[in-house]
Amino acid sequence: MLNSLDAKICREVELFMIFFWKKKQDTSTPGPSAAEEAQETSSLPSAPDDQETPAPNSTLADQRSNDGSLVSAEQATLAEQLPGTQELETTDSEKPRGLFGRLKAALSQRIRKTREEIVGQIKAAIKAAGKVDENLLERIEEILIRADVGAETTLKIIEEMREFEARGVSADELIENFKQQLLRIVGTEKHLLSPPPERPWVILFVGVNGTGKTTTIGKLAAEFGAKGLRCLLVAGDTFRAAAIEQLGIWAQRTGAEFLAKDMGADPAGVAYDALNKAIAEKIDVVLIDTAGRLHTKTNLMEELKKVVRVVKKIIPNAPHDTLLVLDATTGQNAIQQARVFTEAIPVTGLVMTKLDGTAKGGVLIGIRNLFSIPVVKIGVGEGIDDLRDFDPKEFVDALFEEPEEIS
Repeated sequence: MLNSLDAKICREVELFMIFFWKKKQDTSTPGPSAAEEAQETSSLPSAPDDQETPAPNSTLADQRSNDGSLVSAEQATLAEQLPGTQELETTDSEKPRGLFGRLKAALSQRIRKTREEIVGQIKAAIKAAGKVDENLLERIEEILIRADVGAETTLKIIEEMREFEARGVSADELIENFKQQLLRIVGTEKHLLSPPPERPWVILFVGVNGTGKTTTIGKLAAEFGAKGLRCLLVAGDTFRAAAIEQLGIWAQRTGAEFLAKDMGADPAGVAYDALNKAIAEKIDVVLIDTAGRLHTKTNLMEELKKVVRVVKKIIPNAPHDTLLVLDATTGQNAIQQARVFTEAIPVTGLVMTKLDGTAKGGVLIGIRNLFSIPVVKIGVGEGIDDLRDFDPKEFVDALFEEPEEIS
């Protein structure tokens, strides 16, 4: 007969087995393919550190045009493929106002999977159990692990629930405790992007391929432009022609300035030219794209550090914001990416994209528990206005909404 301590140890071993089984499943969609990884590594320019400050006479490619005359047929085709770039304005009849107006109006189609995967299943488990006991807590552990909340965060939640179970609380009280725990983990206050006193405001975007960095930049440019800020989009991903093309289209569509150099150019050199242009032309916001650096590639991470060093040589306090863009659909891989990027450079904010339509949104809870970095934006759709300020309290409230309340 196992004593209580042995039983607890066995349970934690079982929990971590579930966690690693889940992690193995996630590797089926790790992001960039091996071919992309090899291509990115082989195309990395080998510029030494003594060339960090390139000559300011680099070629500039400004593709912005009011009448669209500078946009090629290839770019026009690409523009049709970019989500949310066709219409920059949304009428009241099309989409409701407010941060979670759109979420609540279409929750069953958007964050329904995450809500059902976490809160829905926990409520069902409590109803089936009929009482709060150790068996119920074990079932809740499994639900949280499968929802990509993560082993460490799950254990933290369950340990507090276990204290409530010892008091003989009701099912409703356990659910309320769970909600309060999520609020403490995720937070209750918004962390908005705020411009610094100096100009230009420099924002650096980092993350692996496919997370939505370029789209995030384009949507932010539209948001800032609507506020009367003049933006410069910088194509710092010099390893992929498509990335340069896409950012050029976003610049043209949002009325922003655009700066790019040839494929294979030194990204630090692109950043250098961009900041000099921004200072000379009194541009308000500089948004710098970077290559989809694989967090497993040390040399690519070192290149990213070099970009930061060059930026600081021109504007010591820049980049004022460094945003790590994470894809919610990658689950536990997003936590590993956050760990490696935050170790390499000072990340000031997180952008969680593709929260709509995924059951892996629980990863946002795990990331907030493990990292003291605020989530500043979330992506809940493909529309131009679907990149929203993250309100943690409304996010948790939305997870606990009943379907009939949001239909």
